[in-house]
Amino acid sequence: MRFQFFPYYILSFAILICAGERPAQAVEIFHAQGEMAGEVTATSVLLQSRLTEIPGPVLDPSGDITGKAGLAKFEWSIDQNFSDSKQTDWLKAEPESDFIVRAELTNLKPGTQYYYRLHYGTDQADMETGPVCSFRTLNDPETAVPLKFCMGSCMNYHSFMSGKSNGGGPVTATEEDRKLGYPVFEQMLKLEPEFFIGTGDIVYYDHPGNNPAKTLPELRQKWHEQFRFPRLIKFFSQTPAYWSKDDHDFRYNDADLKSNREPSVEVGIDLFREQMPIHPAGEKDKPTYRTHRVNKHLQLWFVEGRDYRSPNKAEDGPEKTIWGAEQKAWLQKTLLESDATWKILISPTPMVGPDSARKTDNHTNLGGFRAEAEEFFNWLNEHQINLINFCGDRHWQYHSIHPQGVEEFSCGALNDENSIMGSFPGQKNSTDPEGLIKQPYHYKKPTGGFLFVQVEPETKKSPPKLIIESIDDEGTVLNRVVKEK
Repeated sequence: MRFQFFPYYILSFAILICAGERPAQAVEIFHAQGEMAGEVTATSVLLQSRLTEIPGPVLDPSGDITGKAGLAKFEWSIDQNFSDSKQTDWLKAEPESDFIVRAELTNLKPGTQYYYRLHYGTDQADMETGPVCSFRTLNDPETAVPLKFCMGSCMNYHSFMSGKSNGGGPVTATEEDRKLGYPVFEQMLKLEPEFFIGTGDIVYYDHPGNNPAKTLPELRQKWHEQFRFPRLIKFFSQTPAYWSKDDHDFRYNDADLKSNREPSVEVGIDLFREQMPIHPAGEKDKPTYRTHRVNKHLQLWFVEGRDYRSPNKAEDGPEKTIWGAEQKAWLQKTLLESDATWKILISPTPMVGPDSARKTDNHTNLGGFRAEAEEFFNWLNEHQINLINFCGDRHWQYHSIHPQGVEEFSCGALNDENSIMGSFPGQKNSTDPEGLIKQPYHYKKPTGGFLFVQVEPETKKSPPKLIIESIDDEGTVLNRVVKEK
């Protein structure tokens, strides 16, 4: 049996105590979704929390974690005991921002472990203190040190909580899991990653299908219910993250910019910026595509796949685009400027596949956006740029190689109930019926899981290595690829 119930009850209780929660009659304001750090660089980070009326993880009678107005500030230090600490200004938790507080820390030291905690309350005279959380800043771009991170996608709350498979994957969540959250987060935490990458479909606005979220309160509720789980709170209290959105946490399945169906394009774009720490609070103009030089050997590019796309049903050709002209020019320019040993594109959707032939939503699809992908692959080869694509969106794990040489790794779905078998090269109903794509790895049965990536610097005896592992939600390594410079 996967779970030993008694220890996990203790864990759940301990998390609540650690979070500074006391009985409701003693504390009138809480932070039921814990704290998280986002968009960490060598010298900066975004810290975030949300003030609430209830302590969680149990939802209120309406099925939500209702927010509450109050004040909060973050304290941080390189000392776990917070000697010589610094504090942000007071931040207001207000309904206009869903009671979220977010602060940007700057002038941090590269490659340094930091500790932080939240002070919060209804007024400055009556403050509570949250648990000690942590993050590590990125190293100087010229520094060659070991690095490890995890990447996941497609976290379907409804299938997890209802016990209904979303496409044929196994249903394994126990009642204990539904109290504590997705088991995969415990497996990732054991690996002690320096950061996590969420590649989209973090929530599913359109699930369940007979009751999709459309209004702003309904959309926000999807985020509240997802991030109140003790396992997620613990993981993100120790693991900073980089986030991208895809269709389900933008509007609905395969959403583009054309339909008048709710939620609107504007709401979908703004709400993701509100809920996820990608930019400072209130920033609506700075694009969500960006690049981070992680260390001497690795640079990551995060592309935006929803904000600039042409209509999905438009005829494919040179003018049809997912990225838009400005993002595409930025991507090419920054790739040419980089001297990183490994360049990895973080794409919410696949570029190699294969995928199902019925779709027109991504770069692999017949009648979709294949022309843009082919043009980009040609450009990479012309400039001799070896780029690896890491993608989300597809609910199965694979490693594929395009005929033009571009490699792609799909992280699959984070939870079992959202996993499927997927499409194979050579299948008639796939985007590669002729079997032109090479696929060194495709998992043997549906399972939740993630990608685990390590960078090992050079030594006197060996060159630097990039290690890419596909791991299931029980921690079993299903595939391992090692690349040397």
